[in-house]
Amino acid sequence: MDESPLRLLPWNSPEGKPCYLSTDHPDSRLSGLADEVEAELLSCGEAVLSGAEAVLADAAAGERAVRFALARTTESLRDVLRVAHCREGRTSGKL
Repeated sequence: MDESPLRLLPWNSPEGKPCYLSTDHPDSRLSGLADEVEAELLSCGEAVLSGAEAVLADAAAGERAVRFALARTTESLRDVLRVAHCREGRTSGKL
């Protein structure tokens, strides 16, 4: 019996551990939800990047604005890297 590969999901358990999905149906309800979350994380990353670029272009931006932009950018980068790892496992057939 062939086992379907596990799909790394774009969220962690309440304990902070990675979550995986095992299904033979890539169009399942949970797979669809994971796709939606990945798309939202990428969309948020684009918005944060735009905001960070605006802060960096503003010579009058203070330290608080720069630190805020950097904190949000760091969070978004973490999310985008998670999406990349999730998708890498699906395209290469491994985790």
